[in-house]
Amino acid sequence: MATSPTKKRVLSGMRSTGKLHLGNYVGALENWVRMQDQYDCFFFIADWHALTTDYADTSLVKENSVEVLLDWLAAGLDPAKCIMFIQSHVPAHAELHLLLSMITPLGWLERVPTYKEQKENIKDKDLGTYGFLGYPVLQSADILIYKADCVPVGEDQVAHVELTREIARRFNGFYSGKRKYVFPEPQALLTPAARLPGTDGRKMSKSYGNAVMLTDPEPVLRQKLKTMVTDPARVRRSDPGNPDVCPVGDLHKIFSDKETLAKVDAGCRSAGIGCIECKGWVADAIVQVLNPMQERRKKYEDNPRLAWDILEAGSARAREVAGATMDEVRDSMGISLGYEPPRSSSK
Repeated sequence: MATSPTKKRVLSGMRSTGKLHLGNYVGALENWVRMQDQYDCFFFIADWHALTTDYADTSLVKENSVEVLLDWLAAGLDPAKCIMFIQSHVPAHAELHLLLSMITPLGWLERVPTYKEQKENIKDKDLGTYGFLGYPVLQSADILIYKADCVPVGEDQVAHVELTREIARRFNGFYSGKRKYVFPEPQALLTPAARLPGTDGRKMSKSYGNAVMLTDPEPVLRQKLKTMVTDPARVRRSDPGNPDVCPVGDLHKIFSDKETLAKVDAGCRSAGIGCIECKGWVADAIVQVLNPMQERRKKYEDNPRLAWDILEAGSARAREVAGATMDEVRDSMGISLGYEPPRSSSK
């Protein structure tokens, strides 16, 4: 696939943590599938980012990367319409990360909201590492090295894009020289979907053990949803509930049609339906989304080498674009790879 000079460029990625869940689909992947027809899209599997929390055991990183790609392809990403690649196969990301880290104040990193959130929620791993504190700088390098115009994110990631803008501004101030700028300042492109709750009511995440996976067979999906928390005020079957404060109600708003939403709203508020029935209806809606995806995924599961070849081809294309940016970066900083001796000033 050739990049388009007329379309705005989009860059986004996902960590290589294995199979994806419904939150990944609603929060990003569904939107990516639409965007590949409208933008010049670069989507990458962030295997280096995965090491910020899973550095102690790297044995599954490559296999997890393939699993992520399989879910991307199952959801409808098309290598003829977008560039899909793996972060570690484009070493220029690491070089730019190093250079940007030299100019990024510690205070900028310590105020990133997700840094504090993950330290509070992930208690079983030591996150007191330089890599974890500095991962937003690597994210900035990921974005800037492709000179992305837009970064599709949820509201919880807007701070990362703003940090990238600040880093780009600071770099341009130091090094642009005769150029107007080296890096454009990317814009956050907010995804329309709401935050998807997991079975315990918190944001859906594999780290929290509350996720519905895109590959879950129907019986597994239904069993998970049966255990999902509901409106805490509805203790007994005869108690009326409020779907606006119920995690199951949030799922209905995303996946169910208007007719079902009307039945849920009326039945829950009047205690005309029970929570088990309500959960069954949302399971029906989610199954309709996942079944065709799981069928598409099987094609690549039967031939995983085909998926890996897609990553390799995308990574080669990404290296070309990233390499051109790094040539400009080095030149602007006066550390380009070539050397010309200064001309003699003698007459």
